Amino acid sequence: MPIYEYRCDSCGSQKEHLQKMSDPQLTTCPACGQESYNKLLSAAGFQLKGNGWYATDFKGSGKAAPKADSTPPCQGGSGACTPCAAN
Repeated sequence: MPIYEYRCDSCGSQKEHLQKMSDPQLTTCPACGQESYNKLLSAAGFQLKGNGWYATDFKGSGKAAPKADSTPPCQGGSGACTPCAAN
């Protein structure tokens, strides 16, 4: 279940609440009882670190994704690239 952060515009009280996504938004401040309790927008609680996390962790094969072609681009008709080789 996600944790939502709320702040009261009347008294300034700020608190986190564990709620289901389908639960209605809270409007009554638990500290002062006013109907000025608003949900805040906050940063996500996870981080993606490292390179290749998808390819190595979730594809199922256990192998890293193939690396990009390291061949330098063709420099004017030397025949090293596919379009020049076709000519």
